[in-house]
Amino acid sequence: MKKGIAERRSWWRRAGRFLGYHAGEAIVWFFMIGVAVFEIAPISWLFSTSLVEPAHSFDLPPKFFPTAFHWENYLAVLNSTEIDFVRFFWNSLRVAATVTGAQLLTCSMAGFAFARLRFPGRAPLFFLFLASMMVPFQVVMIPTFIIIRVLGMMDTHWSLILPSATSAFGIFLMRQQFMTLPEELMEAARMDGASFLRVYAQILLPLVGPGLSALAVLTFLASWNSFMAPLLFIRTWERFTLPLALVQLKGYMGMGNRAHVLAGVMMSVFPLMVLFLLAQRHILQGISTTGLKY
Repeated sequence: MKKGIAERRSWWRRAGRFLGYHAGEAIVWFFMIGVAVFEIAPISWLFSTSLVEPAHSFDLPPKFFPTAFHWENYLAVLNSTEIDFVRFFWNSLRVAATVTGAQLLTCSMAGFAFARLRFPGRAPLFFLFLASMMVPFQVVMIPTFIIIRVLGMMDTHWSLILPSATSAFGIFLMRQQFMTLPEELMEAARMDGASFLRVYAQILLPLVGPGLSALAVLTFLASWNSFMAPLLFIRTWERFTLPLALVQLKGYMGMGNRAHVLAGVMMSVFPLMVLFLLAQRHILQGISTTGLKY
């Protein structure tokens, strides 16, 4: 009798643990699905609306599945007389690629110095870099404008590249990446006569590939989507970047073809989506190991 009661109690405990575990898993899945729908819905509406007739661009409720696909909206943007889409695409690509390359070099070198070199004032200087991350661009916008004007770089792409050639976030990210590597690697290389530059370039840098990938993708996205800096520094039409040029599709008083505007936005977003999907594993791996130290 007592044995049967104990077995039933044991069964109910196992059933309770099973239901509790799967109920928690179901709640997590429902939450993740809700977040995914919330994130995907604007992109879905953007893509579907870029394929409808202009008269139905802002129908309420919004239509996520158009009845007719007007691919000519994309051709109209490419052949538009209002903007030279290919030229502006190339301008954005050139600026974003140059900024990304500059940050990979400067941030990785600074991160290596803060992580592995010993010099006076290292800790205060690093905390100063961290504190600068809390300062928004709007605060330093006027001083940056004055410096760019004094240096004679107004209305050039260098006014977009040089202020973004390094970043406090990139230095922090790479410093944490170098901190995850065993110190014995550098000590063994130094005992073999390797210089600090060789240790950085040939030994440690290849081991922080995920961090470099994450920094490259995040920097490229930020530079590609930048609107305030080009609006502030670029005046000549031929030097516009893509975000600044897409505004011209709205037309006077915002009376332009809305479907064409969204088609242009979709074409500007598509390369970023492909880049993120291809590099998302490296981004997650690089960011997830940022706080670890061995």
